[in-house]
Amino acid sequence: MSSIPNKNPSALGQLLKSNTNVINILKAGDLVEGKIMKKSAKAVYFDLGAFGTGILYGSELMNAQDVVKNLKTGDATTIKILDSENDDGYIELSLKEVGKQRAWQEVKDLKEAGEVITIKISGANTGGLTAEFNQLKAFIPISQLTTDHFPRVEDGNKEKILEELKKFVGQELQVKIIDVNPRNYKLILSEREIVNENVKELIAKYNVGDVVEGIISGVADFGAFMQFADNPAIEGLIHISELGHKLIENPKEVVKVGDSVRAKITEIKDGRVSLSLKALQENPWDVVEKKYKAGEEYKGTVVRFNPYGAFVALDSEIQGLIHVSEFGGVEEMEKALEIGKIYVFKVESVKPAEKRIILKLKK
Repeated sequence: MSSIPNKNPSALGQLLKSNTNVINILKAGDLVEGKIMKKSAKAVYFDLGAFGTGILYGSELMNAQDVVKNLKTGDATTIKILDSENDDGYIELSLKEVGKQRAWQEVKDLKEAGEVITIKISGANTGGLTAEFNQLKAFIPISQLTTDHFPRVEDGNKEKILEELKKFVGQELQVKIIDVNPRNYKLILSEREIVNENVKELIAKYNVGDVVEGIISGVADFGAFMQFADNPAIEGLIHISELGHKLIENPKEVVKVGDSVRAKITEIKDGRVSLSLKALQENPWDVVEKKYKAGEEYKGTVVRFNPYGAFVALDSEIQGLIHVSEFGGVEEMEKALEIGKIYVFKVESVKPAEKRIILKLKK
């Protein structure tokens, strides 16, 4: 039976006593290579080279039994520093989560190198897809999916979005690592980043202000996607606010999948193209004062209610607002007016800059 290693102060301990400037050589949390000198039921001793002798014992040894049982005298392994020197002169060690730390370092290296990795989707939630990579839990937010895989649920229903995302469980996707945070156990992946690299080259020939033709390839509650006619690999987003000059609640009121449209490029950023239909349309608010005058009466159709009042369509492009205070409250307003019904309204004020016409109901 071999003897227990000497309980003399570690080489590191002696250095620290003679020169305080070397305290940064080795510190708690560092990972080092150690070679097993001796194993016993109560402790495992490691040769740490120039740093001296390390010891794995107590609760740290109990927590590492599955790892220790597969190691023998002379084997080398990566180990974590708990204390640079204990009362017996040894460097206290831990094998707990060493594998995880190495895994985090590996994904950091992959992120810095910009490597493309393949992952298998293991789950889904309303925010995106989950997977495991290098024994670490990873997440792909919906915003980081390619346009082909983006769940285009028209009414934004979370249950429907989840159902669409669940279809990817079991599939493999190629992604890039875009965020690594071991402290918060956060590993964020992106499928879009890979496509962006290719698309960025194609987008380079376009400029803000260009007018492009395309096909509506998808409709969501926040807007519509348009695939470029001359370059189908490029797909831009027309935000709901850019579909027209009037207030739009649902993009389906204006466009549907398969429609041919012309749009103006309003922004090109990070491989994304923002488009506008509104920019190519004549602004009806520029001439609204010629059409509607304060004090005059006009027919209008009640189109919707909100807590502030009722919106009234005076024509296909211009809507006015009759404030809820005219009725005393929301309940009274909904009793006095009916959605889809035509009433006569008096224009109280016209504010083109605010795109607003204030109305009163003719008694």
